[in-house]
Amino acid sequence: MTTRRRTAILISGRGTNMAALIEAARDPSYPAEIFLVISNIPTAKGLETAAAAGIKSLAVSHKDYLDKSMFEAALSYALNEAKIELICLAGFMRVLSANFVSHWTGRILNIHPSLLPAYRGLDTHKRVLADGMKEHGCTVHFVVSELDAGPIVAQATVPVIDGDTEESLSARVLIAENRLYPEALAKVAKAIAPL
Repeated sequence: MTTRRRTAILISGRGTNMAALIEAARDPSYPAEIFLVISNIPTAKGLETAAAAGIKSLAVSHKDYLDKSMFEAALSYALNEAKIELICLAGFMRVLSANFVSHWTGRILNIHPSLLPAYRGLDTHKRVLADGMKEHGCTVHFVVSELDAGPIVAQATVPVIDGDTEESLSARVLIAENRLYPEALAKVAKAIAPL
């Protein structure tokens, strides 16, 4: 059997995508193992979820450091200590520096609530509704220094329904995200070389 890739998940909130990844990784044949969850928000609900699942969870608050480089050095230390091979961003609300990203090239995944390259950045559901789009969805992509611009790993489409609100559309996209992210992580974990 192939070695499972040691994976960390970075979160800032409740961690619904994190929970989907943890659930998928319970299967011993899944090619990634979730070793570590880090939140930049010490009170993030997702830390409790991870701890309850028996996964090491850490708060590394960006507010505890003088600047981004010091915060990212603390993140790197925690990731290296755990011998992490892959990083999944799951609602991690910090933009990582080009320096950090280049160190982990081809090993950081993010899930974004739009069909990239359309609707990069924030407020995707609001913008899709304002534009009268008939389709929306989510994308798992590799992280590069430019926001939401990395190579696409997988996408899932959801319909925009008449009468949709940001909340109803967001809820439908989240269901797709929870299904797509574990599939995309498995695909990448099988493909990458060990560190």
